[in-house]
Amino acid sequence: MSTNRAKIVLVTGASSGIGRACAELLSAQGHTVYGTSRKPAQAPAGFRMLELDVTRDDSVQAAVATVLAEQGRLDAVVNNAGYALAGPLEETSIEEARHQFDTNFFGVLRVCQAVLPSMRTHRSGLIINVSSLGGVAGLPFQGLYSASKFALEGLTESLRLEVASFGIQVTSLQPGDVYTPITENRVRVRQSGPDSPYRSAFATALGIIEKEERAGAPAGLVARHVLTLLERKQVGVRYTVGRLSQRIITAAKAFLPSRLFEHLLKSYYGL
Repeated sequence: MSTNRAKIVLVTGASSGIGRACAELLSAQGHTVYGTSRKPAQAPAGFRMLELDVTRDDSVQAAVATVLAEQGRLDAVVNNAGYALAGPLEETSIEEARHQFDTNFFGVLRVCQAVLPSMRTHRSGLIINVSSLGGVAGLPFQGLYSASKFALEGLTESLRLEVASFGIQVTSLQPGDVYTPITENRVRVRQSGPDSPYRSAFATALGIIEKEERAGAPAGLVARHVLTLLERKQVGVRYTVGRLSQRIITAAKAFLPSRLFEHLLKSYYGL
């Protein structure tokens, strides 16, 4: 992908958090940015907001078609839209599990399928899939969130191989804890209540998770990594971003005995 010109960039989930920070920074650096949201509000000066619901094929196709009609090309996509579902796996309904995957995984797939024909025609493009360190290690009481991010890691690896010959690059960005509205917007499974056998452990683990998120890295740190990737001639398979301690812990999974790594996670989350 050429790095010596302003890029046309689509950022999903740009109404707040990481997506908003990415859209603001990229537009401030001279790139033409289209942010998206299910219910777009007035965007700050510098970038335009489009309506896009990643769970709907027609919505994804319409938003991408708008960008291509106005700009003639799409150089990069930041697949950031998503949310976190929390609760014991035993008490998670299949409907809730499906919706988590429909947003965090199939939403990314829909966007990729919509933008790839144009990128192939231009034999250039960059797709950045915003994953999570929760896609490296399964998090307690966020099992479906972690599962959706594990799946996204596999999709990214496979897609890289399939589109490389067309000049398209795909990478995964794995943030650790970042202070964003994902904490306040976390969805809890409906069935889990005061009578749940998991009540105490769930409350303890979620309390630690949300405390760490509120003390997490600023969303702007992730945005700066996105900007760096956008300006690189070649990108790798994946990158981590966030507090060094969390990055070290997740990297250690590849080297530590699995029982020891599991013990570390249980201790970390008070289980």
